[in-house]
Amino acid sequence: MRRAATASPPVSIPTASEAETLEAGARLAAGLAPGDCLLLQGGLGAGKTVFVRGAAAALGVDPGEVRSPTFTLVNIYAGRVPVYHIDLYRIDKPGDLDEIGLEEFIGTDGVAMVEWSERLGRYTPQAAVRVRIEDRGGERRVILIHDERNPV
Repeated sequence: MRRAATASPPVSIPTASEAETLEAGARLAAGLAPGDCLLLQGGLGAGKTVFVRGAAAALGVDPGEVRSPTFTLVNIYAGRVPVYHIDLYRIDKPGDLDEIGLEEFIGTDGVAMVEWSERLGRYTPQAAVRVRIEDRGGERRVILIHDERNPV
């Protein structure tokens, strides 16, 4: 059973390697269902795509297929549920989002994973899992997870 985000503070997960960041993504994915959305934030090279690779693999996606969709904006992966990997790094203004068709991916039949989610603007879902990855130098990261989904 899901709990409202207000029931507990964000979870903090320290990682010291790419493998640990992959595992953190996989652990989170165990609680995801169709319609869920991950909103990822963090600087360039923070590990957002690595986290997505771990989460997607746990949902049945070949991890070798998961690459940053920086130039395509959206990659669709077939797993036990569809995984919509969205990268908004190249979005300059909110109007650019209207051409992507985000409503086809967020809150639908699969799990949406949005990198640079702070650029979503009016497309930001209220019920989502927020993931902030903080680079602490070298391979060290702190992953903050705040589950804002509605309780079931």
